[in-house]
Amino acid sequence: MITSNNKKEISILNKLVWFATKYPEGTLLQFLSLVGAYQYRLLYRVFHKYVPTGVKVLDWGVGNGHFSFFLVKAGYKTFGYSLNMFPKGVELADEQYRFVQGSTGDPTNLPFKDCSFDAVASIGVLEHVREIGGDEEKSLNEILRVLKPGGVFICYHLPNRYSLVEMVSRFLPKKHHHRYRYTSSKISKLLNNAQLNLIYIKRYGFLPRNFWGRVPTFLSNSKIMALSWNTMDIFLSFLFSILCQNYVFVVRK
Repeated sequence: MITSNNKKEISILNKLVWFATKYPEGTLLQFLSLVGAYQYRLLYRVFHKYVPTGVKVLDWGVGNGHFSFFLVKAGYKTFGYSLNMFPKGVELADEQYRFVQGSTGDPTNLPFKDCSFDAVASIGVLEHVREIGGDEEKSLNEILRVLKPGGVFICYHLPNRYSLVEMVSRFLPKKHHHRYRYTSSKISKLLNNAQLNLIYIKRYGFLPRNFWGRVPTFLSNSKIMALSWNTMDIFLSFLFSILCQNYVFVVRK
């Protein structure tokens, strides 16, 4: 059954693919195809499950702005935070959105009051904090501080140490791979030290996605192909969970 949330999510993904086409000089590389964009359907479902619409959410580490776009269009009161300027490539002029730029000289502390947010999201951010002089535990403690009691922190695209795609990428010239990768025990240790209670964790993403941006658009932007690749990815992720690319987890304060 197709729900109203599903329809809205697909509409948002289609719009992000359109943005990536409109701004080819931008940073929306994972949205150069609909097949690639569908990697975020799991994130949207998880977010809707644990965070009720209309509450106050912090997009911690905006990146190319795609998740801030989702949050606003899905009806959340959204704050975006990044050490960089909000990027060109996503049009987000909305009274429900406020972007706050941090300081590279102080990469950990957040410029928000205690208990400011009902939810905080990290989409491909937590694994990079050490690269800019930060620390995962200090960042998690700050996230804990700005969360309201009972609030949730959702982390998506956290690299799996045993990812098959990552292993292959390390042997290919100029192919992106992550410097820091994680295991379930490492994640549990980080969360325990930050006094965050894990309520959901899952490995996902066995099949690669971003290469679809180089495939002819009649295939890469086909809804049938996107659904088929997604279905196959879900099946293979179940069979070969240990080799999946990423973790998603949810914690509650």
